[in-house]
Amino acid sequence: MTPKKLRVGWFTLTCCEDSTIIFTELLNTRWQVWKEKIEFIHAKILQNTNRWEPMDVAFVEGAVSTREQEEKLKKIRSLATRLVSIGSCACIGLPSSQRNRFDDPTKEEIKILLERFKQAPTVKFLRQVVTVDDEVNGCPMNEKPFLDCIDKYLKEFNII
Repeated sequence: MTPKKLRVGWFTLTCCEDSTIIFTELLNTRWQVWKEKIEFIHAKILQNTNRWEPMDVAFVEGAVSTREQEEKLKKIRSLATRLVSIGSCACIGLPSSQRNRFDDPTKEEIKILLERFKQAPTVKFLRQVVTVDDEVNGCPMNEKPFLDCIDKYLKEFNII
C-alpha cells in the first residue's frame, strides 16, 4: 500500500514570484524528505503536468489584479481543504496594490494600461476574495513560518 501524502498545490497570481524562488530553494535541502510525504498536484515551477483537482493545501502567492485571477482564486479555494496566503502581496496586497492609492490624475493616466491589460479597477489581497486559513507573510516569504506551516498540515492530515 502506498503511504498517504499531503496533496499540495502552489499557485502564483500578481507578484514578483520571490516566494516561489524561496520555495524552490528550500527543495535543495528538503526534497528527499518531502518527496515521501508531499504530492504536488499543481506546481508549474516544478512540473509540466498540473491537475485541477481536490487538494489538501493550496499555497497561493500574489495579489488579485484581474477578474480572471479572482475566478482562478475562487476555483483554487473550491478545490483546497486549506488555503495559505504566501508573501506580502497575497497577505496584505502590497506592493502590488500600490496603484489603489494613486491620486485621481495618476489613475486617469494609467487607465488606458489597465484597460489594455484587462486589469481590475483595484488590486485585492486574498482574504478580500476568499477564506484564507493561514498566512506566511514577507517579501519574500519568511522561511521558518512556511516550514512550520508545512509541518502543521503534515500533522493535521495525518502524514506524520
